Amino acid sequence: MPITTNPARRRLRLAMIGGGQGAFIGAVHRMAARLDDRFELVAGVFSSEPQRNRVSAAELGVEEERCYADFSALLQEEAVRDDGAEVIAIVTPNHLHFPAALASLQAGFHVVCEKPMTLSVEEAEQLAQAAAQSARHFVLAHNYAGYPLVQHARALVQSGALGKLRHVQVEYIQEWLSETPGADNRQAAWRLNPTQAGAAGCLGDIGVHAFQLAQFMSGQRVDAVSAELITAVPGRLLDDNVQALLRFDGGARGMLWASQTAAGFENALSIRIIGEKASLQWAQESPNELWLKPLNGPSQRLTRRDDWLGAAVGRGVRLPGGHPEGYIEAFANLYQALADGEATGEYPTWLPGIEDGMAGMRFIAAAISSSQRAGAWTALYPPGASHE
Repeated sequence: MPITTNPARRRLRLAMIGGGQGAFIGAVHRMAARLDDRFELVAGVFSSEPQRNRVSAAELGVEEERCYADFSALLQEEAVRDDGAEVIAIVTPNHLHFPAALASLQAGFHVVCEKPMTLSVEEAEQLAQAAAQSARHFVLAHNYAGYPLVQHARALVQSGALGKLRHVQVEYIQEWLSETPGADNRQAAWRLNPTQAGAAGCLGDIGVHAFQLAQFMSGQRVDAVSAELITAVPGRLLDDNVQALLRFDGGARGMLWASQTAAGFENALSIRIIGEKASLQWAQESPNELWLKPLNGPSQRLTRRDDWLGAAVGRGVRLPGGHPEGYIEAFANLYQALADGEATGEYPTWLPGIEDGMAGMRFIAAAISSSQRAGAWTALYPPGASHE
């Protein structure tokens, strides 16, 4: 009997903008894309430095002729090849997200883009228009939405298991910028440079992740914020700490703390959602357990098992219960969802995209404005505005 190939399972051809030697998140994207054998890296522009670009391509097995000098050349050449890239992963410093994503959509490519989506609300609106006019899909790399238990928590909230929500508390704290980084720390250098990072430091790097997680799990939109942005390390031009009070459109109130100068904490993203009947608690460093805490009842430790999570959430589970999965697997669920959607034409509703990017940019703008006015309550949306 002849062996046949399922076209829905073919590998999508991936090109990458950024992510060369020494870039943490570029390597993460490549590992995530490869995990389910749904993508193959075929082209890229991996660095603005020619030598680093060429060496990176060679190390990644990309043919020399498909290692391009800039993203304009990449998009132009790959668009006309029979074996050209179909998906563009954008893993550059923040200032290149918008021009690279806009050009990629307009050239007819699917896009996976790092956050923040753009440097301003105005750029986000332009990108949203381009995405609406494109036949391709845009994915924003809010990878924490890919954790199966985060998705299950969201489903529990939607089912009414918590009752009316009262409080949402989310924090994302790290220590890695507690001191002035060395001159050779490229990852820190661009994040502390307003020209490359934009107007937000910690706020745009990890604060927006915490914000997206709070909205994603609660199912409510943040409508207003009272924020304070500070620099704990003297001399910095951008914030390294953010504290914010949140007002949600469903009546819940919240608090968000993001810090990159929290000594002793590595990558501590955690969230508590408290309702009138029960509460949920989840932490990224212990991603295989979710705590459900009912009023006047014993707490329940829920684990990541595909035999009870349901088909939609269980699709993101690769190993039996008790075999830990983590960051790479959650990240890979974004790529898996994109590949599934490209094959079927139906993209999972949980997959972060343009709407999340728009909301994130509105949050960043409102938090900065609030902090500049001594924490004044600031609306994220014009009066009467619907969800983006």
